[in-house]
Amino acid sequence: MNRIISTTAVALALILAQPVIANAAEIKVWTARAIATVLAEIGPQFERTTGHNLNVYSGLPADFVRRANASEAFDVLISGSGPVDSWIKDGKIIAATRTDIVRSGIGVEVRAGAPKPDISSVEAFKHALLDAKSIAYLRVGSGIHVASVLERLGIAEAVKSKVTRPESDIVSELVAKGEVELGMVVITQILTTPGVDLVGPLPPEIQSYVVFTAGVSANSKVPGAARDLIKFLNGPIATPVIKAQGMEPGGGISK
Repeated sequence: MNRIISTTAVALALILAQPVIANAAEIKVWTARAIATVLAEIGPQFERTTGHNLNVYSGLPADFVRRANASEAFDVLISGSGPVDSWIKDGKIIAATRTDIVRSGIGVEVRAGAPKPDISSVEAFKHALLDAKSIAYLRVGSGIHVASVLERLGIAEAVKSKVTRPESDIVSELVAKGEVELGMVVITQILTTPGVDLVGPLPPEIQSYVVFTAGVSANSKVPGAARDLIKFLNGPIATPVIKAQGMEPGGGISK
């Protein structure tokens, strides 16, 4: 009997010795792919450190709008600065939590092992697009800039018949499958997608950076935990992962 009591006492002592994390929460995160890949690496450490659980959905701005219109709840939105600012204007995001997390330049990709065209200058880039059998870029975000570049270079009409602009964020997957020869998306997506190679960034004269910004939902039931995640993404653990994925860290919470 004493032995049983002793064993029980030891077990109880071990349980009580474990750190208790108060106010653990589930944080629903709607995020661009660029940050989803970062969270895939550092999310588990955030969960272990804080006791919070992450529920991450990766998509494009239109996906987030559809979910919001269907009355789905979220705690943190991470998307391009434009969409986040629009949500702030509509009162859906707390303005004081607006945080630039990262920025990424736009690059050109080919299927892994495929020949890489010369894009070292604007003229070379132009010829690479004219020579390509097929091209893909998004309808939103980086794709808006790419479309404007093609217009600026005077080749939009010439390449129109071979351009694919998918509704979802699958440009790199199309390139990896060999369904598209050249893809143009943010560099981080290229570096984090199996089956594709980065040809290089757009030439400096036509380069543009996409800033991914975070904010806390005005209706979040766990705003403190949501803010903790945003701070974590701007902290020392996230920084090396962000850089390794081809992005530059952003600033702190805007005042």
